[in-house]
Amino acid sequence: MQQSKQNYLHGAAILTVGVIITKILGAIYKIPLGNILGDEGYAHFMVAYNIYNVFLTLSTAGLPVALSRMISEAETLNRPMQLGRTFQVSLGVFAVIGLISSLIMYLFPTELASMMDEVEAAQSILAISPAMFMVCITAAYKGFAQGQSNMTPTTVSQVVEVLVKTVVGLVLAWYLVRIGKSLPVASGGAIFGVTAGGLAALVYMIVYKRRHYPDKVVADPDVPDKAGQIVKTLLRIGIPITLGSCVLSLINLIDAKLVLNRLQTAAGFSYLDAKNLYGIYGKAQTLYNLPAAFIVPFTISIIPAITALVVQRQDKEASAVAASSLRVAALLFFPMGIGLAVLSGPIMHTLYPTGNAAGPGLLLILGVAAIFVCLAQMTTALLQATRNELWPVWSMVAAGLVKIAVNWVLVGNPDVGIYGAPVGTLCCYIVMCVMNVVFLRRKLKEPVGVLRCLVRPAVSALIMGAAALAAWKGLSALLGSSWKSTAAAMLGAVLLAVLVYIFAAVRTRAVTAEDLRLAPYGEKIAKWLKIR
Repeated sequence: MQQSKQNYLHGAAILTVGVIITKILGAIYKIPLGNILGDEGYAHFMVAYNIYNVFLTLSTAGLPVALSRMISEAETLNRPMQLGRTFQVSLGVFAVIGLISSLIMYLFPTELASMMDEVEAAQSILAISPAMFMVCITAAYKGFAQGQSNMTPTTVSQVVEVLVKTVVGLVLAWYLVRIGKSLPVASGGAIFGVTAGGLAALVYMIVYKRRHYPDKVVADPDVPDKAGQIVKTLLRIGIPITLGSCVLSLINLIDAKLVLNRLQTAAGFSYLDAKNLYGIYGKAQTLYNLPAAFIVPFTISIIPAITALVVQRQDKEASAVAASSLRVAALLFFPMGIGLAVLSGPIMHTLYPTGNAAGPGLLLILGVAAIFVCLAQMTTALLQATRNELWPVWSMVAAGLVKIAVNWVLVGNPDVGIYGAPVGTLCCYIVMCVMNVVFLRRKLKEPVGVLRCLVRPAVSALIMGAAALAAWKGLSALLGSSWKSTAAAMLGAVLLAVLVYIFAAVRTRAVTAEDLRLAPYGEKIAKWLKIR
């Protein structure tokens, strides 16, 4: 049976629910995992995961977006045969790319680990290698559903994937450490959960499509494009997006090697100390990645929504959707980034009580950087949705070069050391945001007004951050400095921050009633909050 379409904010809401569930499960996975493996073992895990992310980005960053756009265009133009042919051809392309990526990781794990100056990560790379093939095929099914503005299967598959990953990964890591296996082996067991989760998600997506999107006879069939033309279009749209995403993934991979190398050769740290510092940096990055994960639903949802409007040459409507999505996304990423920054100390001490002392300082800088990461994601998605997918590539290249340069100088400075890595990340995404905003102003027929969309959410979040910091200091002075007291003071500060932020956002009119009407139960929320 055919699924009903969802507007972009309904789709984003469905995906956000999935993100909340998957992030809770992810926290249950990664936080205990960090404590089971320790800083050194977690470094093995992170190096392997960074390598996996490069292949994942290369294989799935651009092509699912391209497929989503192509499916949306075929649906908008009422070409059912073109829609079906596009999916079948694209599925074959995804399968080939996934197989090649998996084979490279499976056949050359030691070589890949050695490139990162972390040969002990080889077993983890081997354990995660089959995941690439399964994730690529799953991405094709997700792109098919997303192109028809149906975000439900994507959400459910992500929950299934993370649930299986969490159970399998934690059980294997705990068991391998308990029976006395080495940290590289335990790390491999932990990361094998990703492979198990990928298989579960693929099975779900195959079953979902067969049940909800079966092949059917069309009364008045259209003439679909030839397979070669479909592949050409898929690559024409997808390659620039993939290149842009791969630039950052490759730079992050270079960055990991650069950080480990500069800590030892320039800053004077031993191999063990460098691994421990990189391990705590990886733990801080896990938290820093949270805001971006909540913005992904918006980037996924707005691409087919805006594409459909662009195809119909409704430029004003496309600009309105873009501005609305920016305002709503900013309501999420500003408070999350500022919250991580101002409460970095209690967060790291609560979640990783035995972690390196550098953790809070790293998270403080990364919390600020998370804001610019999210804005970069949104502006990139807007450029991609409006057929300007090549421009974000240039901003990513420039930003990546800035990141490498800053890290080379700062991480190698003994007085700065590991703190140079998040500073490089912050500088990287500031550059990317500035360039993307300039491109949007020059390329869109109807201006979006990016800065105007951000001011009120930013002011509301700053008010919230001040309240959270004051509450934390007051509660910690009252309760003491034990682990339980720190956790209680942090939770109290977070609860107050949420209330203050809601009040501030309403008073500053950071979101409009028109925005809320697009969301599930939006009219009731607007009425309750007295938003006009």
